[in-house]
Amino acid sequence: MQTPPSFPSIKSCEASLPSTGSDHIPITITLATPSLNQKPPRPRWADTDWETLDPVIKSFKVPAAPLCPTPLQLGEWMSESLNRLIALLKEHTPVPRPSHHSKPWWTPHLSILRREYHKAARTARKHNSPHMREVAGTSRMWYFKAIKAAKNKSWSSFLLTATPQSLWTAKSFAYGRAQPRFPSLPGAETPQQMNSVLLDHFFPPKEPFSPPPRLRPNRSAQPPTTDEIAAALSKCSRLRPQARTGYPTLFGNRSTRSTPQTSGI
Repeated sequence: MQTPPSFPSIKSCEASLPSTGSDHIPITITLATPSLNQKPPRPRWADTDWETLDPVIKSFKVPAAPLCPTPLQLGEWMSESLNRLIALLKEHTPVPRPSHHSKPWWTPHLSILRREYHKAARTARKHNSPHMREVAGTSRMWYFKAIKAAKNKSWSSFLLTATPQSLWTAKSFAYGRAQPRFPSLPGAETPQQMNSVLLDHFFPPKEPFSPPPRLRPNRSAQPPTTDEIAAALSKCSRLRPQARTGYPTLFGNRSTRSTPQTSGI
């Protein structure tokens, strides 16, 4: 029984064997192992420097064709002329540069598996049958297994062909990018500026201290009478809790001893 992940490996399928006399017919299946070699980067023809290439193409000369060539010689002459022209075009055409979005481990086999997996997933969502969901799950399992195997093979081949110069690249791939040692502070580029910003943040300057306001004597106020002093002292006692400022209790403690002599009450 063939499964969707094995479809890309089938090269041909035919019933060439004679019948066995039953309702089953033997089928010959030819399997082809998909190529895991990466394709070379494609030239970006849209960025070709045609201004520089135009006079070079005009001066290009096709090699002389052989006299009375055989089909094999004619094919070799055509291939040689075409390869010279393609090489001339590629000299003036850039190729895509790899980025952190590129996948060097990707292969055409993974593209086929990805297409089959998404196809099975769409069919399972559309029909919502147990059989199609099982097929979609199997396709997904083989697709991600193939991705893991391709990554491991690409990493192993990279380590095998690593040079002393590329060992640091391998280390950065394995351990990731190192975190910056110093924080980036806005408006601070030099060490002196960073020092000033950190000091201002953790040790902000204190506000200037202002002493509490002092009560100025009112020269126009009348002196308190004996009754006002007696009413104020009657509220002070040694048994009362101390106030926030402490002045009334201290005043009462000091004045209660002299009250019988001064007030005469």
